[in-house]
Amino acid sequence: MSDVEVARASVETSGAKVAAAKAAFSDGRTRPLEWRRAQLEGLLRMLKEESARIEAALHADLGKSGVEAYFTEVQAVDMEARHTLRNLRKWTGERRVRTSWALGPSRASIRREPLGTVLIIGPWNYPVHLLLMPLIGALAAGDAVVLKPSELTPESSRLIAELVPKYLDAEAVQVVEGGVAETTRLLEHPFDHIFYTGNGTVGAIVMTAAARHLTPVTLELGGKSPVWVDDSYPLERAARTIAWGKYTNCGQTCVAPDYVLTTPELAPALAAAVGEAVAEYYGSDPRESPDFGRIVNERHAQRLADLLDSGRAVVGGTADVAARYVAPTVLLDVPADSPVMREEIFGPILPIVTVPDHRAAVAFINARPKPLALYGFTNRAEVREALLTGTSSGGIAFGAVMVQLGVPALPFGGVGPSGTGAYHGEHTVRTFSHERAVLRKLRGPDLAALIRPPYTPRKSRLLRGR
Repeated sequence: MSDVEVARASVETSGAKVAAAKAAFSDGRTRPLEWRRAQLEGLLRMLKEESARIEAALHADLGKSGVEAYFTEVQAVDMEARHTLRNLRKWTGERRVRTSWALGPSRASIRREPLGTVLIIGPWNYPVHLLLMPLIGALAAGDAVVLKPSELTPESSRLIAELVPKYLDAEAVQVVEGGVAETTRLLEHPFDHIFYTGNGTVGAIVMTAAARHLTPVTLELGGKSPVWVDDSYPLERAARTIAWGKYTNCGQTCVAPDYVLTTPELAPALAAAVGEAVAEYYGSDPRESPDFGRIVNERHAQRLADLLDSGRAVVGGTADVAARYVAPTVLLDVPADSPVMREEIFGPILPIVTVPDHRAAVAFINARPKPLALYGFTNRAEVREALLTGTSSGGIAFGAVMVQLGVPALPFGGVGPSGTGAYHGEHTVRTFSHERAVLRKLRGPDLAALIRPPYTPRKSRLLRGR
């Protein structure tokens, strides 16, 4: 088959899948609560029965250990699906609201209705978690869905394409595999919502394509998530927490600590403590540890290797591009304008930048694009307040990193360049629903006559309350 024929077949396949999903929504099958519940239960069965295969695919794509793959991808999605199932009726039910006295006897409510057919474009760093997590809310909302897994994690993509039609409604939930060309063709279709997780450059392309059809979008992007550490917080505890967040999934996490801000006096001791945590987690040679993953491909490994000279490596500092290995690294003496500080690192390199105090840290953060997450390790109430009120970020956590995502009642999303919209828990159902205003006029006195002409002096007095 020629390249032209392959391209034509790809267009026809993706077009047919979008059409099938739209037809499934149009026939009304996705609206009943029973269908939504059945899909979530099917997803839970898939996670339980296919966990070993999912973990193997994640290991092939990203070098993830079975335990890390389970708790960051399989278990995270399982918990979200169970939480949504428990609250499905409550989150999707009609809600009464108060009405104005001028309407006389009336009843008003907000009815959550499915948007229609939605497109979910997943990233490569958590190819199961970040594709299926928004799917949960879309199914709970009663939408038909087209899933686009990342081509950079081919084993995970193939497995999702195989399993989804086996466990979910094979017509209402479609999977389209492929690369940039396939994604571009998908974006030509008029969806009712597009949910994209990835980088800002592609996010702008998605938003531009969506604008042609006036399609609403949710963009879960990233950015350089900063960490503040001061001497009021136990150093070893901060270092262990930061090291776990930074080096999990080899640093390829959108809410991972990107860089640390601290004082010149504290920086060397903090770097040493992070190094001790690395040795505790991954041994003297992390390359040999079954618990330390790999970079997704050689291109990204080379990009990270080029950043290693941005400072003085006091931990790690080595890379093997062909093996997709970049050592857990800590850099000191990092200039604020160095290459590692110009872009989201998305890898296991931790720069430590020194500033005089927390006020300078706030100014440093505010001089850069708003991050997806911000972390503070301080026991000083005034410093916590300064970080809370003096900065803007998608989320903020004190004494912890990344685990804010595990609270389903908290919205997860960015602000400005780090994203638009939010999800998790009920927030995901809201994202994929239309909140329709419903008003029912009841029998009784027609008080609305007061606001109709002619406007007599008596009506004027009554309306003005005098």
